Amino acid sequence: MSSPSAASVPLVPRPAALSALRRAAPVLPVVAVIALLGLPGAPDSGASPADLACGLVVLWAAVTTVREARRPLTRSAAVVLGLPVVGIAVAATGAVTPGDGITGLARYLQVFVLFPLAVVLLVRDRRDARLVLWSLAGLALWQGAVGVHQFLTGTGASYQGADIRAVGTFGPSDVMGMASVVACGVVALTGLALGTRARRRRLVAAGCALALLVPLALSFSRGAWIATAVACGTQLLLAGVRRAVTVFAAAVAVAVVLVGGLGVGAAALQERLTSITQVTDTPDQSVVDRYTMWAAATDMWHQHPVTGVGLKAFPAYRDAHASLALSSGSDTGGAGQAYRRQPLLSPHNMYLLLLSEQGLLGLLTVAGSWLALLVCALRGLRRAGRARDCALAALGLLLWQLVNFLYSDIGGPSTTLTAVCFGLVAWWSLAGGAPTGPGAESGTR
Repeated sequence: MSSPSAASVPLVPRPAALSALRRAAPVLPVVAVIALLGLPGAPDSGASPADLACGLVVLWAAVTTVREARRPLTRSAAVVLGLPVVGIAVAATGAVTPGDGITGLARYLQVFVLFPLAVVLLVRDRRDARLVLWSLAGLALWQGAVGVHQFLTGTGASYQGADIRAVGTFGPSDVMGMASVVACGVVALTGLALGTRARRRRLVAAGCALALLVPLALSFSRGAWIATAVACGTQLLLAGVRRAVTVFAAAVAVAVVLVGGLGVGAAALQERLTSITQVTDTPDQSVVDRYTMWAAATDMWHQHPVTGVGLKAFPAYRDAHASLALSSGSDTGGAGQAYRRQPLLSPHNMYLLLLSEQGLLGLLTVAGSWLALLVCALRGLRRAGRARDCALAALGLLLWQLVNFLYSDIGGPSTTLTAVCFGLVAWWSLAGGAPTGPGAESGTR
């Protein structure tokens, strides 16, 4: 028999999964960076796999934009994202060594300029944004599960003589890493739950957010707790006061069950919570060190008010400006790593780090860019429409970062997460959630 002609062969419909994969292909590099944050990292290993992937994503975004021959940014977006370059570049020229200037310049540009710009270029519409947000949630659930296992089995980081502190795959050398990931997951899921109209997705997002409160509590990170409460509280109020009261009651109930069921961990949690309001009474050494470094950073700024002491120069000037109350470092150990003394290389306050190393010029340009993003995000929230879930999530992530920067700064493998969050915020604030490429979804507003 003769074979049928090509014209008579019925067309096979493309599988839905393959079609969805092709549609999401532009944003998958961003998802890959998030996935790499779930890999265990070695202490003092320098650039992490996620950091290296960030560079490739930036390059890919540039190539894609040139290939499609489209205008990548509005004038306002270019100004807001380019503003930090001024203060960072000037501070890099004042670094103690050329190597410090180059590495510091690369790190700041990666986190606050280049990767956020790449996210703006690669995220085309609200479906892409949701994919990134759910990827953040997935990373948070993974790190949170590892953290809970560490607490239950006594294999976490050392805390008050017991290896119970949940640190995920980041280890004790980046003790804030898991707390940051889990907190951002809670904020992202809260925005998705409050803004979506689909009941099933709303329930899944709310359930996952409540589940993540357990590892967040076990991180014993006071700064992450405060930032999460502020961000989620703001999201709830923006979504409606009645809903805010209902969710707040549910969160309190979960917290009561959590603390009551932790046994020996309940005492540690209670002590950690109490210490938030007693930092001026009988603070522990970690609080004393933090206040001492804050004072040292302020003193550096007083002596170098305009351009600061230079990028990555805080450790070199620290001892000359700190009081004798400062300890030689913090003790870290557990989670598979031996005991070691961690040097205090920053003031653990991003705003004071900017002031001390970059002066008023750096604070006005870098933090001024963040303020511009916040204003644009709030303005866009009023006309978000069906993209309200993305708007609430992006606004919450920015608020979390801005509050958390009062107690932390950039450094360590988890810093890549900061770049991802600022990228999502920049997409919503500057691209307005509107389609930015061929075949993008229409009606994103």
